[in-house]
Amino acid sequence: MAWLAQMGGRLKSDFRYSIGLVYNTFPWPDATPAQRAKIEQLAQAVLDARLAHPTASLADLYDPDTMPGDLRRAHHALDLAVDRLYRSAPFASDRDRVEHLFGRYEALVNPLATTGVKANRRVARRSAAQQEPDA
Repeated sequence: MAWLAQMGGRLKSDFRYSIGLVYNTFPWPDATPAQRAKIEQLAQAVLDARLAHPTASLADLYDPDTMPGDLRRAHHALDLAVDRLYRSAPFASDRDRVEHLFGRYEALVNPLATTGVKANRRVARRSAAQQEPDA
């Protein structure tokens, strides 16, 4: 949601979902099969918690003041597990989370910025040749 709020923006008070701005730019974490299985299990726990309240609408379920405790706990566990796919230290805030995601996004779109020019020998040779003084 933090990525959506920054990338998609709002139209009136509603979030703007966009394939090109939000989903295709999201820097998905690398996850092992075991980590994926754990996330699937925790996501299923969220769905099961919703099913435990069959007469409640989504508006009722997600009202911050009346959200059922089991659903809140299921979402919290899922959120923590997803955050751990990105880094072991918890995020202090959504701003911290978005800054981390922007860093990962930059690494995806500009890999030389993170690996450095020296990691690319051809580019490093050209750069070194350009910096040599003329004789």
